[in-house]
Amino acid sequence: MSIALPASLANGRYEIGQLIGRGGMAEVHTALDTRLGRTVAVKIMRSDLTNDEIFLSRFRREAHSVAQLNNPNIVSIYDSGEEVLTDEAGNQERVPYLVMEYVKGQTLRAIIKANGALSQRDAEQVMIGVLNALEYSHHMGIIHRDIKPGNIMISEQGIVKVMDFGIARALDDSAATMTQSQGVVGTAQYLSPEQARGENVDMRSDLYSAGCVLYEMLTGRAPFNGDSAVAIAYQHVSEVATPPSAIVPGLPKMWDSICAKAMAKDRQNRYATATEFKNDIMAFMNGGTPVAAAFNPLTDLANMRARKAAEQEAATSTLSPIDEATAATQAFAPLSESGQQLAGVAAQTATQARTRKAEQDAKKRKKKIVISSIASALVLILVALGAWSYLNRDKRDMAAVPEINAQMSKLLAKEKITAAGFQYAEESDPDSAEPEGTFTKQSPKAGSKVKKGSTVTVWFSSGPQSTKIPDVKNLTQEDARNKLEKAGFKVSPSASIEDAGDVDKNRVTRTDPASGQSAPKGSSILLYISSGMTKVPDVANKKQDDARNMLQRFTVTIQKQHSDTVAKDMVISSDPAAGTSIAQGSMITLTVSDGMSLKDVTGKTLSDAKSLLGGVKITVNGPSDDNSVVTGQDPKPGSTIDKDKDTVTLTTKEGAVAVPTVEVGKTTLGEYQQKLSAAGLSMNVTGPTDSSALVQSASPQGNVTKGSIIKVITVNPSSGSGSNPSQNQSPNPNPSSGSSN
Repeated sequence: MSIALPASLANGRYEIGQLIGRGGMAEVHTALDTRLGRTVAVKIMRSDLTNDEIFLSRFRREAHSVAQLNNPNIVSIYDSGEEVLTDEAGNQERVPYLVMEYVKGQTLRAIIKANGALSQRDAEQVMIGVLNALEYSHHMGIIHRDIKPGNIMISEQGIVKVMDFGIARALDDSAATMTQSQGVVGTAQYLSPEQARGENVDMRSDLYSAGCVLYEMLTGRAPFNGDSAVAIAYQHVSEVATPPSAIVPGLPKMWDSICAKAMAKDRQNRYATATEFKNDIMAFMNGGTPVAAAFNPLTDLANMRARKAAEQEAATSTLSPIDEATAATQAFAPLSESGQQLAGVAAQTATQARTRKAEQDAKKRKKKIVISSIASALVLILVALGAWSYLNRDKRDMAAVPEINAQMSKLLAKEKITAAGFQYAEESDPDSAEPEGTFTKQSPKAGSKVKKGSTVTVWFSSGPQSTKIPDVKNLTQEDARNKLEKAGFKVSPSASIEDAGDVDKNRVTRTDPASGQSAPKGSSILLYISSGMTKVPDVANKKQDDARNMLQRFTVTIQKQHSDTVAKDMVISSDPAAGTSIAQGSMITLTVSDGMSLKDVTGKTLSDAKSLLGGVKITVNGPSDDNSVVTGQDPKPGSTIDKDKDTVTLTTKEGAVAVPTVEVGKTTLGEYQQKLSAAGLSMNVTGPTDSSALVQSASPQGNVTKGSIIKVITVNPSSGSGSNPSQNQSPNPNPSSGSSN
């Protein structure tokens, strides 16, 4: 599909100039803002991508993101809109565009490519500008995700400008990387390890990319290079960059520590904020000791690898069995007869033995009581522990629900949920305005504690549904935005201003696309807002009453004026003139014809009278040839008439006619007789009367009354002009015989 770019956008406001940049997604042209008289840059999306909802959403995301940012180190967006263009086949496409601040200068990428490594002072100044921009955007809750030299402009005045929020130029580089859901996550040579692993990013990811840019400014080359984006991404995750001082002899080693800390593999070891990063650079350049001085990149990498290994390894231990002790036995011999003599002694001994045994038994009983008490206490403790363990068995099985986001594919979402110990369920979301297959919501919510093995349901958009655009004319901008968003549409963050005769100032005049048309939910709608000004309509040659109806929203005054060209009660002109922009309700003065003032045409020929009276209807009382003389007129001179309706009566008489001139010696009598007859005159001839006779003279000359007799003297052709007319006079003495008319 080929679509020619128009000469201007937004109804002629932006006059398109030369092409200054081209990417995989858009072209950038200079343009003149005719309303404000300034040069701007207009980024126009490629026409072949206008039907791709993913690219459209990224293009609009850039406008939405940067519209919130107002910082001297960030390229500003002034306006946005969509233009209807027609291709060679006659098909119409809506092509979105952004109107941005025009920065006259070069990208950092072009500067490094042309000049190589920057000086330490220049690198510091550029880096402070970049970190100022990131400090502000992070404060506003926006992560750039694609900090690289190609997205950093240096103006002719040396001002650093960060551009392309929303990764609008992700396809400019062959090294652009994407997630499985085709979400652009950055450029491989400046990619943070967490982006390479497909994890969530935060503002420290931007600081890693900024560290890569600092490294390239100091050395003239990127920290990692490879044959493919995958190879470069692998180095970001698992390798330490060569220290800048090893590449550039004489470069202070403190730069090695600053770059290493910014590019730490573990984001917890990086600078926490852009402010901290900026302060470290300024401290070093001012002779102080930066925080990064104590940082060791090898320790950071080793710790990162150890923690990853620990997460994958579970330690186990076994208990050895305990051997049972065996009990010893002892045999006693039976008592002999010789022993009986010792019975008495034995009896006494037995009594003493029983006494000692009783004492020992008492001690044993006391000891058993103590042991039993201790055992009972231990049993009670064990029972309590068992009960507590039983009552809290569910808590040991609880886990936090992982967070799913719009950049994840269905496969990645399933892997993340099942890896956390949950069952995965997938549903379609028919009410979403996001492109088909985009994550919209989850239940339970991310971060909530639920029992392992329970089901986590994830919804993905089934694609935007078409619906009619509601009518928001005459609503405030806020009410119109709410109504459109409630209907499922997105509203462009910037609105266009236009004059409107029937809508009050600051109210919506129309939408683009227009209300009543069907459009997919999630489509971007542009609002047009009344400026409070309107153009004066053209009411010339309109009836006075019709003109008043057309000017109901204005204060109208009428003044009357004679007109020879405009009919009575018709508008001659307006003040201000038609097409002038004025405030709504302003005063407009209409000049209305009160008719034609009749001119005095008495004494004029009828031809002149008709010319003076213009297109007025005329009746003639008397001779009606153009030479007739007007002797009276009705109505009288100075009267007011309606030229389209009234009739003027002119009274005429025969007018004077001019006597034809004579060329002596050339004009024949026959020729002259024809001229006199045409003028309504007759003649009396003195001399030869045949038609070939030459006219010698005719009198009187000048103007005479129609019907007058002209005296003509003739001679024979052979006599010439010197002949005596008396010699050629007709012998008929009767004057009438020489007359002719």
